[in-house]
Amino acid sequence: MMDYPKLKSIIEGLLFLAGEEGLSVKQVAEITEQSTGLVEEALEDMKEEWARQERGLQIVQIAGSYKMATLAEHAPYFERLAYSPSRSSLSQAALETLSIVAYRQPITRVDIEEIRGVKSERAIHTLTTKGLIEEVGRAEAIGRPILYGTTKLFLDYFGLASIKDLPEPSQFEDAESLEEETQMLFDKLDGHQLTFDDVEN
Repeated sequence: MMDYPKLKSIIEGLLFLAGEEGLSVKQVAEITEQSTGLVEEALEDMKEEWARQERGLQIVQIAGSYKMATLAEHAPYFERLAYSPSRSSLSQAALETLSIVAYRQPITRVDIEEIRGVKSERAIHTLTTKGLIEEVGRAEAIGRPILYGTTKLFLDYFGLASIKDLPEPSQFEDAESLEEETQMLFDKLDGHQLTFDDVEN
């Protein structure tokens, strides 16, 4: 039989990797090759230990799965992290890409890159990760490329009721006007302007 402390250590790592989906007792038992009874005992021990030690995480059981979760009483600090300037800062490339998506949505990566004149995969990934843009459909073109649009978080972050409340744009005709458009967009969003980090494509 596996050493009990080692089993708990492995389970902790598994729950971390499983993330939001969590793991059932059966899944953990299969992965660790231990009995479901032993795994359930270990999980319940861990729940009690973490609560007793006043850890920053807890183990919760929801719909038959165990997962790691933060503590509800710490929520105000998590909100500060989500909206902190350093957390929200975007590169010049990401700002340009966001302004293009905001005004021209739905739009494909290829169209974004034609306007910017450079590859934009990294900027799109950054914006998607931060929840400011999302996949809104597929274009009727070869390969059915992804169409991107802004999210509700984008509107909330900039204090906009709807996309119609964006500053009036002029057309993005070339790279020179793009810089002006990007600056105009964020300058007009009182106090919500994102900061520029290092320039990245």
